[in-house]
Amino acid sequence: MNRSSDEVRLADTNRVEAFSDGVLAIVITLLVLDLRLPEVPPGRLLSGLASQWPGYLAYFTSFHYVGVVWLNHHATFRRISWIDPPLHWANLGILFTAALLPFPTSVLSHALVRENVADARTAVALYALVGMLLYVSWFVLFHYLARRPHLSYENINTEFFRRERTRVAIGVFLYPAAGVLGVVFSPILGLVIFLMLSIFFGVTTQGLDERPHLRRRSSGH
Repeated sequence: MNRSSDEVRLADTNRVEAFSDGVLAIVITLLVLDLRLPEVPPGRLLSGLASQWPGYLAYFTSFHYVGVVWLNHHATFRRISWIDPPLHWANLGILFTAALLPFPTSVLSHALVRENVADARTAVALYALVGMLLYVSWFVLFHYLARRPHLSYENINTEFFRRERTRVAIGVFLYPAAGVLGVVFSPILGLVIFLMLSIFFGVTTQGLDERPHLRRRSSGH
């Protein structure tokens, strides 16, 4: 019996998840390569290491950011049973922008450590741009899933993907806003806001309404 073209185009998500995990593992590993020993005379190692604290903050922010991307990716694909070619491309868009993250992290880290204000402002704007693009790629993926319920497991409420689309839209607007604040006021301020945004999206990995659901379940027992 011949299968329809729609059935042929669908595949399970196992290979996509494995490939995505591998890409994100490489990205998160590349971040640490930018941490280097300071060039200081003998006896000044401690002060040299301490002076590089902006670089450590940039590393931690991006490490956390990529970790949140992985958690969100895992939470999303636990709800998807099938994947089609457009969804493949949407997923590649997320991996493409996530793979860019080590570059603006390195640029921002070096600019902050060298205490060059003009370069630091340019670097924080670059970081904000990549962060915004990453959330644009998430928006595309959730928008597609919201319109293709047949790709999800039967017990999954398709409203989940609509709510997630709204959640990532917050990042699309707040990352550029954080970049503007970093350029106008202080690059360190922009970096701190980037970290706060990453924490927010990490806490809401399972969706904006996950915690209320948990409270309702606990109250029903």
